[in-house]
Amino acid sequence: MNREHIVSDTAEMVKEKMKSDGSGHDWYHIERVWKTALKLAEREKANRFIVEMAALLHDLIDDKLVQDTDHATSEVEYWLEGAGVAQKESERIMEIIQSISFKGGSQSHHLTLEGQIVQDADRLDAIGAIGIARCFAYSGSKGQLLFDPTLSVREDLSEKEYREGKSSAIHHFYEKLLKLKDLMNTDAAKEMAEDRHRFMEDFLTHFFTEWSE
Repeated sequence: MNREHIVSDTAEMVKEKMKSDGSGHDWYHIERVWKTALKLAEREKANRFIVEMAALLHDLIDDKLVQDTDHATSEVEYWLEGAGVAQKESERIMEIIQSISFKGGSQSHHLTLEGQIVQDADRLDAIGAIGIARCFAYSGSKGQLLFDPTLSVREDLSEKEYREGKSSAIHHFYEKLLKLKDLMNTDAAKEMAEDRHRFMEDFLTHFFTEWSE
């Protein structure tokens, strides 16, 4: 099977799997990340196939979204094998999707150029107007409050604290979203992040003005 067919079949599989997600990680999120990653790959002269496949598959093993990450990882590996992806390419794809998550801000993995691109594309979709909408969708799906003024912003979080600690949608801006602009890897992503970051800052200014009226 040629690479275009592998990418097309993978997109259809992911679309079917993620179509009912209500946490902001639905198929349209995947599609946006995919398209953004392709633009970045072209700018950075990266391996297009690796970028496309990792962008499409990046949420299928995310511990925010699946109960058994080992099982989910095996499913993705089986998919790649069945699709005819070469072993070395499969390993590169798996390394990316296992390494790009924020998880409290820690970055213990050295990312390849392709990994940096997929991470940047994913993080760009977490900021700006769409990022704001996704933040509230995710918080609602987890039963978190819009804003809880009795809580403090959590700093230097472990992965467990980041995933399981008490927070609110507005706190998430300070614990993650406002940090992402300075965590972009590629020059192209850094440029794209500037306007989206400012939009979030303006939103928060308006939010707290209305909250205190």
